[in-house]
Amino acid sequence: MRLLAPVPAGRRTRRGVQLIVGLLLYGVTMGLMVRAALGLDPWDVFHWGLMSIIPLSYGTVITLTSAVVLLLWIPLRQRPGLGTIANALIIGWTTDLTMAVVPPVDGMAWRITLLVVAVVGNALAGALYIGAGLGPGPRDGLMTGLVARGIGSIRLVRTGIELTVLGIGWLLGGPVGVATVVYAVAIGPLLHVLLPRLRVDHPTGSAAEEDAATRAADEADLAESEQLEGH
Repeated sequence: MRLLAPVPAGRRTRRGVQLIVGLLLYGVTMGLMVRAALGLDPWDVFHWGLMSIIPLSYGTVITLTSAVVLLLWIPLRQRPGLGTIANALIIGWTTDLTMAVVPPVDGMAWRITLLVVAVVGNALAGALYIGAGLGPGPRDGLMTGLVARGIGSIRLVRTGIELTVLGIGWLLGGPVGVATVVYAVAIGPLLHVLLPRLRVDHPTGSAAEEDAATRAADEADLAESEQLEGH
């Protein structure tokens, strides 16, 4: 059984470039949101709170959290894609680098400007790397894995996870503020607009046939693993 999900056939160069650009931009926008100092999104409240008990940089905590979340995929029988691994490896250090280059800002107007750029840029980054079709990020994969196991609907599972990490992060001292609300309200509609425009088209012709063969092989692997588990 493959450890990684297969790379979709067709437009692979476009997929790879779009993935890397999206992940780099994602890390940059996370760093900008920190510099706006108006609060963070739920997972980043959790990451920041962890720094109170783990003496490591913000980006390193993000990377380590990604690794731990990926371990939770194992009992859910989720397989990461190349994009999943790249997500775990790239975003953390990009966030640290952005915070090293962009200093804290004074003045509410500048902070609001940074927040707007961060939220819109984060939605664009998410649409780029999700649209590449090379696998979800570790945290989104955890959500979809739980949904696939019948834990609940996407809305219920996502809300439960995010409220849990937000609460833990807040108790650990993570910054909750207006940006937390703005991100929660704006990110969904922004992705709804951007993702269809950036999703890499499904292949046609021989490429589609290759994808069908890959899916058939995956289903065979899954059936084999289920038989082994049955024994």
